[in-house]
Amino acid sequence: MSGRKRLLWLSVVAGPAAVLLVGSAVALLLLPHPVPRNATPDQRSYLMYCAECHGANGHGSWRAILFLLRPGDLADPRTLAGRSDEYLFDLVKHGGAPIGKPGMPAFGYHLSDDQIRELVRYVRALSPPVPPRP
Repeated sequence: MSGRKRLLWLSVVAGPAAVLLVGSAVALLLLPHPVPRNATPDQRSYLMYCAECHGANGHGSWRAILFLLRPGDLADPRTLAGRSDEYLFDLVKHGGAPIGKPGMPAFGYHLSDDQIRELVRYVRALSPPVPPRP
């Protein structure tokens, strides 16, 4: 078999495989987090707007790490300890830039105030309660 035929067969086999590999990588990076059909409204909001950085379970997402973001671990009770619901509401509505956390985008244009309040309750439920100290 000549070198030209070998190169042709290699491109026939490797070309589509490379296209599928690149397409899969792009889809993983750009497609939103999947939302189950039986999700509650607050869970749906969390998965649509928050899970891309904070992860579906609140522990963080590998996508955020790829873009060098370090979102807070919402499933760790220490992350939200001492933070009022009003603080979290303002953080979600206005973003983190006004308070020195520029990585957190504002969602006030996408979510109503009631949806943000439900989202704050959902985020609080992600972390187990902090046990009292003896």
